[in-house]
Amino acid sequence: MGIEFILDELHTLKDRTLLRECKTIESPQDPYIQINGKSYLSFCSNNYLGLANHLKIKQAAIAAIHQYGWGTGASRLVSGNMTPHQELEKKIAEFKGTRDALLFPTGYMANLGALCALVSKGDIVVGDKLNHASIIDGCRQSGATFRVYPHNNVSQLESLLQRSSMYRRKLVVTDSVFSMDGDTAPLPEIVRIARKYDAIIMVDDAHATGVFGKQGKGMIEHYGLEGKVDVIMGSFSKAIGSIGGFIAGSKDIIDFLKNKARTFIYTTALPPAVCAASLAGLTLIQEDASLLDKLWENIRYLKSQLSKFRNTIAVESPIVPLIVGSAEDAVNLSTKLYENGILIPAIRPPTVSPGTSRLRISLMATHTEGDINRLIDTLKDIGFFTYENARDSSAAKLQSDEKKH
Repeated sequence: MGIEFILDELHTLKDRTLLRECKTIESPQDPYIQINGKSYLSFCSNNYLGLANHLKIKQAAIAAIHQYGWGTGASRLVSGNMTPHQELEKKIAEFKGTRDALLFPTGYMANLGALCALVSKGDIVVGDKLNHASIIDGCRQSGATFRVYPHNNVSQLESLLQRSSMYRRKLVVTDSVFSMDGDTAPLPEIVRIARKYDAIIMVDDAHATGVFGKQGKGMIEHYGLEGKVDVIMGSFSKAIGSIGGFIAGSKDIIDFLKNKARTFIYTTALPPAVCAASLAGLTLIQEDASLLDKLWENIRYLKSQLSKFRNTIAVESPIVPLIVGSAEDAVNLSTKLYENGILIPAIRPPTVSPGTSRLRISLMATHTEGDINRLIDTLKDIGFFTYENARDSSAAKLQSDEKKH
């Protein structure tokens, strides 16, 4: 058979409007980016505070290169553990209010490594249906029994834990902000239920770090749950404007992961300049509250503008999903936006469930009201709101017909 199946699969993806291609960005990650020499207004970056191209972050990275060079040459446990790694872990622990922290090259590796270390055969891990792919993969690869509860359904979570007494170890894991829907987890209830059944609590705070809480420390700060979550995962690649992931927790948990997390043990350490950039990003978040204030000002403004057309579009975070339905329709709308100078790629299966393809708006503190007005006007011009109303009317009629029969 050889590799013929690859061509068959590519043809199938293309026929289903699911084939993906990368666009090459020729400029820094700012609200306006360059593609093929043309300027586009970007509403799809996780660069929530606009720090990815911040002068102080660039200066910190350059200074670290001069002092430490670029590469680390080995894993942290061999010879790759350098001063910037230690400094960043200390800073993260202080920021998150934990005793210690551990760096990973990516957020994906942080979730995979932590979950596969914390649970295994004979244990049970319970997670939200809409958890990030890295969480799902970690749960599956851990060898533990993996159970899923309907999105944000805490009663079903409790029901699963009630029936888990035969397992050696129990772990509950959830995103705090869900990356494709932009809604938030009911963390106080999840923590209460997990504690009731003596389960380990792990929260992926990647999309909340730098965004939620009075000081931008994340959803744990937002809900006042400091000291009540066992394992906090986060990412430097979103609001902090850098790259990498981390786990924050007790000293015992971090020491355990240093010795058990394969994605930490068997990979080369992050370049010291990356750590320096992340340190600079964290410092900016702590020292400049205007970044967070401006982001939430933009979130509220977008919500007010969208509500003129649809009150049902959820706006709980910088992530605002415009549900379209079919992959083909989502791609067509995305293409029309692109033709009008706005970049919002279509989000399609398997990233989201079939029938829920969408345009995923992602706001930044560096967007202006004029940028948001341009987005709303363009959505109106390409017929998105008319299309959405027609889709909702069709869905309502279908539900009515089903009830009659």
